[in-house]
Amino acid sequence: MTESNERRVVSVIVVNEASVLSRITDLFSGRGYNITSLTVAPVPNSKYSRLTIVTSGSVRVIEQITKQLHKLIPVLRVYEHADLVEKEMVLVKFPATENITDINTLCEAYNGKIVNAGANVIIAMVADEPKRVDNFLSIIQRYNPKEIVRSGTVALER
Repeated sequence: MTESNERRVVSVIVVNEASVLSRITDLFSGRGYNITSLTVAPVPNSKYSRLTIVTSGSVRVIEQITKQLHKLIPVLRVYEHADLVEKEMVLVKFPATENITDINTLCEAYNGKIVNAGANVIIAMVADEPKRVDNFLSIIQRYNPKEIVRSGTVALER
């Protein structure tokens, strides 16, 4: 019986010090696991940082990764999200010749807006669930995006 290779979101709270990120990514790559998305930010008013890692694997693989992460000295807490709120941000640059009203309407449908409009470009921002961001990026292709930047996933358990 094969185990399902599903998308997983893992949060890691670490001491904010040099080389911690390198050690964590080495753990994944050393075992042949791919990181789909990695977001790191300091925890406000503390000496810690939160890493949100999106990967894929079976329950057994994630358990193995979690056990290995706990062995790293600067790691304080590791947990896989089951019931979570998950968001991702994307910035998209469009030519100024595209219809700004249509782009703004589309952005609003995906929790976004136009954040900058200049003589040559329009820059839009959307912050939504990763699957909805994927849908948004598919739809906006008709407006000839010049550049797209995605932030990576952030998540919190409910």
